[in-house]
Order: sequence, then C-alpha cells, then structure tokens
Amino acid sequence: MHAIMSWEEVPLFDREEAEAAFWAENRPDLRLMESSVATSAESSESVTITLRIDPRMLARIKRLARSRYLNYQSMIKQWLSERMEQELRER
Repeated sequence: MHAIMSWEEVPLFDREEAEAAFWAENRPDLRLMESSVATSAESSESVTITLRIDPRMLARIKRLARSRYLNYQSMIKQWLSERMEQELRER
C-alpha cells in the first residue's frame, strides 16, 4: 500500500469506481492527516469572510473534500495555508 505524502497526489475522480480503486491501493500518510486537522490553538481566533465561488467549482471542492474525509472549509483553509507557506519560501 502506497502512503500519500501530499494531497496533490490524489487525483480528481470522475467515477466512484476509480476512487474506490485508488483508495484500495493508497492511504494518507499519518503526518498528512495530522496537518489537516486544526488544533485548538490554531483555530482559537478566526474571522468570518464572504467569498463568492462558482457553484460548479464549489461542488467539485466539496466532492474532493469528501473523498479525503475533510470538511470542505477546512480543506480550503489548508490549501490557503500551504500556498501561503510556499509563497513565503519562494521569496
């Protein structure tokens, strides 16, 4: 069984059968799962924002989050955090 080290390794699935076959052969690495879960210290202060997203894009995001057993809002925050860190490292 292959351990997934990054969420980018998980493809978008067009069929449930393809998704089931993928997860039968792969599993998320424990560190990846731990990084996906916000600790109480990280989420102690948050600000609510409004973000308009195309309904089709939101549906795809929700489907992708479900396939990773994540809340879609948490996944979006994780993506933003990862991208911010990447941008800061590239400076």
